[in-house]
Amino acid sequence: MRDTLAPVVFEVHVKTLLSVVSFVVAGCFPLVAQQAPPASPVRQTEAERSKVLSALFAEIWDDRMKHSPEYASALGDKRYNDQLTDYSVQAVNASLARGRAFLERLGEIDVTGLAPQEVLSRDLMVRELTDEQEGARYKEWEMPVNQFTGFHTDLPRMVDDLSFDTVKDYDDYIARLKKIPTVFSQNMTNMQLGMDERRVPPAYLLEKVVTQTETLAAQKPADSPFARPLKKFPASIGAADQKRISAEMLEAISTDVLPMYQRFAKFLKAQYVPAGRKDPGAWALPDGDAYYSFRVRQSTTTNKTPAEIHQVGLDEVKRDEAEMLAIVRKLGFSDIKSFSAALKTNPKEHPASREALLDAYKGYIAQMEPKLPGLFGTLPKAKLEVVPVPAFIEKDQAAAYYNPPSLDGKRPGRVYVNTYNATERSLAPVETVSYHEGVPGHHLQIAISQELTGLPQFRKNSYYTAYTEGWGLYSERLGKEIGFFQDPYSDYGRLEGDIWRAIRLVVDTGVHSQHWTRQQMVDYFHDHSAIDETNVQAEVDRYIAWPGQALGYKIGQLKILELRKKAETALGPKFDLKAFHDVVLDSGALPLDVLERQVDTWIAAQKR
Repeated sequence: MRDTLAPVVFEVHVKTLLSVVSFVVAGCFPLVAQQAPPASPVRQTEAERSKVLSALFAEIWDDRMKHSPEYASALGDKRYNDQLTDYSVQAVNASLARGRAFLERLGEIDVTGLAPQEVLSRDLMVRELTDEQEGARYKEWEMPVNQFTGFHTDLPRMVDDLSFDTVKDYDDYIARLKKIPTVFSQNMTNMQLGMDERRVPPAYLLEKVVTQTETLAAQKPADSPFARPLKKFPASIGAADQKRISAEMLEAISTDVLPMYQRFAKFLKAQYVPAGRKDPGAWALPDGDAYYSFRVRQSTTTNKTPAEIHQVGLDEVKRDEAEMLAIVRKLGFSDIKSFSAALKTNPKEHPASREALLDAYKGYIAQMEPKLPGLFGTLPKAKLEVVPVPAFIEKDQAAAYYNPPSLDGKRPGRVYVNTYNATERSLAPVETVSYHEGVPGHHLQIAISQELTGLPQFRKNSYYTAYTEGWGLYSERLGKEIGFFQDPYSDYGRLEGDIWRAIRLVVDTGVHSQHWTRQQMVDYFHDHSAIDETNVQAEVDRYIAWPGQALGYKIGQLKILELRKKAETALGPKFDLKAFHDVVLDSGALPLDVLERQVDTWIAAQKR
């Protein structure tokens, strides 16, 4: 555990933000009535105001756990383990109303004289709640499914985040299974509202959702991913309880879960897919340009426009291509195209099996772990493991992704590796993805954040795409700096991973703001990389389904590199890389503008 560094507090005018929130939601949602202040307010001491602020943070966190019970369970909070999220429009409106009330209460707390971290926590929470209010304009809840994510795949994946140690754990899970019909009904109602308002994903992506849904619906109850908790009972649960639990769980899957998947598949085929939009870009949605600008700002935590980001992508692609060309020429190839063709047919650069692909990731993570003490002042206690992506979603998933550990330490962090079409995947990018998803990337950064002391829970579990994914991408380059990537094919894979994220800046902004077609996105990938076809197809569809999210990676990496260069230049021989990393990591995830102020403060302190 660690104490956090004191931050620089950025200016947030809470009353101004509240007026902005009122403007954003006016006409859509009722505003919470403001209470008149008491005639003669009693001046509170700093200690009293600190206590009030801390209690409000705890209240907001508990509100999130109560209304996001699956997330609470994933963190190891079992208070709501028998509940599922309420997706109804009434629940959405109630959540926004609570958010506005929290904003009002935050604005009433005078933070003058409080510790810098307390003021920063207040400002970050105001920023977060304000974003939620602004985002409500775009009604994302009316488009709850696509091939990449959605309640239809989140529900069976929930098992991975749960612990089954007691009879109550199993009974709570069975209670959740029985609530699944309500989840489907609420979301289908929201989707019908979206159809009426033309807020629908592209039809071709929804056809993939049909396939996913039908695959789950067609399975026998005992073979369903929902029945995985029955595969192994803990020794503490007796035979009689095991028999009852098995019967009740299979009955719930048979009568509550699978019929809803069958019904949902019919709804998709008969109504939703035909209503799907033809154009892939977010610009085709109501208020599409404004929505995409919001998503860009949310993902990058910058004020860069889509056009500016598009140009950054073009410049970064050009830079990466020059470095890649130097490597392929050293390997005896005249250009990247000929090297790419040879790479695709080189059996040594493809895994022999699913297991071989998993082993490759495990090997690189094991190689990195002994190097971490030389780069970071404190290391996380949480363990890390490598596991395959669940079979029912692997076809449309990314090459790898990370899930954080539970806060109680019972579940380790996990790097999920996509072993679909394993023998067709290239081994070249495996080293760089291992560092990104594992250590010193996501696992190190997120586990450190979870283990911080002296911060409210929301700070320990905050996520900003540009910060978290930017750190992951920065970590790939860090592996090169400390002497890894000795294999030129693996080093080429590192650059391919980097250009991958640069390409994202071009194609994401291209499709969502410049009206590119899907084929233009695919062609740009092929023209500027040797990324295998399986990944290209899945990634292009991911950007279409998830506007703006993929922009955070490269923008975040470039900002961290910029801040490091600034510190190196300003401090000269006094620059300490380990100390710089601790400054970046020791306040949890931050918006990029706040991170820059943190680093500037540290630089000034080092100079003194």
